[in-house]
Amino acid sequence: MIKKDGTYVVMGLLNTDSIAYATGKKIEELGGNVIYTVQSERMKKVFFDRGCPDLPKETKDAMTIKYCDVTSEDEVRNLFNDIGDIDGLVHSIAFANPKTCLGNQMHTSSFEDVKLGFHISCVSLSTVAQYAQEHMPNGGSIVTISFASQLAFPFYNWMGVNKAALEALVRALARELGREHVRVNAISAGPLATKAAKSIPHFAHLAQTWKRISPLPWDAVNDKGEVAKSVIFLLGDYSTKITGQTLYVDGGASVVGGELLKHEKPLKTMPMKKKEARERLKRMQARQNK
Repeated sequence: MIKKDGTYVVMGLLNTDSIAYATGKKIEELGGNVIYTVQSERMKKVFFDRGCPDLPKETKDAMTIKYCDVTSEDEVRNLFNDIGDIDGLVHSIAFANPKTCLGNQMHTSSFEDVKLGFHISCVSLSTVAQYAQEHMPNGGSIVTISFASQLAFPFYNWMGVNKAALEALVRALARELGREHVRVNAISAGPLATKAAKSIPHFAHLAQTWKRISPLPWDAVNDKGEVAKSVIFLLGDYSTKITGQTLYVDGGASVVGGELLKHEKPLKTMPMKKKEARERLKRMQARQNK
């Protein structure tokens, strides 16, 4: 579990809908100290200070938030030098210009946008890991967030490419940093309705896709907490021999071929007595066989 009074850096805070926020709150519930990072003071003012009107001011003031643009090596270096020793780090950072890198077609002539998206979404993990591991004297854990990189989804385009590269980087970093007793893993989460995700054209299409292919019910709004629990697992002492892996937290969608048949779809209400569930299944199969 999370080390009591341990220090954990959670990068990529945007607002209370972000995976970073859900993960940070879970770490705090378990007794850890969290340092959040935001790209810039302007981003914090726009998306957190003004963008979270329901979050009490005293709660905001109690959070430790620092600024770090991950495309600047100096900022990353200075961040970790300022923080000192840490026990774990969450890299919940990604970006692709929705006008040029996402949408109806893969091809774009905006190569600078492609490179910037790759830098932020993938390369930044290497920069962060380089300087974070120097402040993990007793070893530690780095966890990043991915999304279904083994498949090509409509509209996701260059972000899908970035996520595939990110998972390859996780494996390479795991090999390199193992000697420092630092673990590097990824969580491949199902679609989550974060502020960043909503900038993906037709994000609702992805969410609807999960309703058709996920054996377990998937809630794009509320399952950020379920993803956060798995991040906690990879950060903590119950995963000390796991590194270089991508853990799928997606309701099982990644293992399903095609859409679920009618009788396979998740039950809407739980819990349900096993006898009732069996009888319901028999009725559905009987109707299907007619």
